Amino acid sequence: MAAAETIAAVATPAGVGGIGVVRIAGPAVGAIAREILGRVPEPRRATAAEFRDMDGSPLDYGIAIFFQAPHSFTGDDILELHGHGGPVILDAILRRVVQLGARIARPGEFSQRAFLNGKIDLVQAEAIADLIEARTAKSARLAVQMLRGDFSRRIETLSEGIAELRTLVEANLDFPEDSTDRTDPAAIGGEIDSLLEKTTEIIAGANNGRIYREGLTLVVAGLPNAGKSSLMNALAGDEIAIVTHVPGTTRDVLREEIAIDGIPVRLIDTAGLRHSEDPVEQEGVRRARRAVQQADHVLWVVDATATEQEADTYLGGLQGIQRTIVRNKLDLLRESGYERDTPRGIEIGISAVTGEGLPILREHLKSLATAGGGGEEGCFLTRRRHLDALERTHTALHQARAMAEVAGPELVAEDLRTAHRELGEVTGVFSSEDLLDRIFSSFCIGK
Repeated sequence: MAAAETIAAVATPAGVGGIGVVRIAGPAVGAIAREILGRVPEPRRATAAEFRDMDGSPLDYGIAIFFQAPHSFTGDDILELHGHGGPVILDAILRRVVQLGARIARPGEFSQRAFLNGKIDLVQAEAIADLIEARTAKSARLAVQMLRGDFSRRIETLSEGIAELRTLVEANLDFPEDSTDRTDPAAIGGEIDSLLEKTTEIIAGANNGRIYREGLTLVVAGLPNAGKSSLMNALAGDEIAIVTHVPGTTRDVLREEIAIDGIPVRLIDTAGLRHSEDPVEQEGVRRARRAVQQADHVLWVVDATATEQEADTYLGGLQGIQRTIVRNKLDLLRESGYERDTPRGIEIGISAVTGEGLPILREHLKSLATAGGGGEEGCFLTRRRHLDALERTHTALHQARAMAEVAGPELVAEDLRTAHRELGEVTGVFSSEDLLDRIFSSFCIGK
């Protein structure tokens, strides 16, 4: 797809730096290069050059790299001008490029052109943004895998399987006299079962990987003076919350971004839950309750020296909320850290002051984040839209499986068409012509 316009933008972050890059893409790149550099550089070679203004005076001196279409990121001619990273210099270069016929690129427009020109699919385009915004080393590695096309290939393999089955079913509708064992309803049902299994595996990896991009919202809650703020500081590795022996010290919701073995965690400390006549503390308790309701998981902190009745106060209000009971202050009882199942749920014993049991708690939190997905291996750094499309694909395949047992091939074909279309939304590459070409190449339709 040839671009009608030439676009340009500063490709490096705003501010002062050693190097700044102005990127230009489109049909006018050659003409712009001749005006600014005096020539079009040899493709894919870094060339030292003077960047010239309209009157021939130097704007800057740096490196020019020319990528000739279609061998570029966007598929267009691209020129990158690597100059000194001052905002005034970069603005002057960009202004000169615009004078020569380019326009300022819209956000994401270079990646959009790469997608439209078939250089990347939608998943890879989104992976670029995920890589830039990665909050941990592991999420960055997963974004690179998405950009490399690992997830897209899994989707394409599944799509190929659905398309092949559609080909069999729809061809059999038009040419029933050519039916084979593969078009028998039982055989079709078996093929759909295989596709359902593959879809389930991809969904599991997608669900597991989302946590590496979006993170886990973890709320620390409990009664006053149970050691919530001490636990918050211990997990964060810094004194971000005030700790005193006075109950009710924490009055507001405190937030901190941390990482637990590469998993981003939004850690939230809350006011102790208790009845109070103090309007400020009442507001803190209200905010604490709201944070608990919105959490992915709650660490319910109890004082190891408190009675069981005291520790269970307000615990009934956490029904339906994922929670772990953290029995804090084991140092006062000279106990060791532990993890065990109790009638109230999983309980982990720690001392936020001495660090006793904290490794056990961190491993527990890691297992919560990666539950059902087998760790980083097999993860895909997916977005909600990917999961929605995959789940709709699974639903359509499940419906096709049911139709294979009780209805004719027409309804099976319709459900398979739906599954194929929904799956195509993940990468954005499916079109009705794909199946038409497949049928013509696989069967002698013209007989």
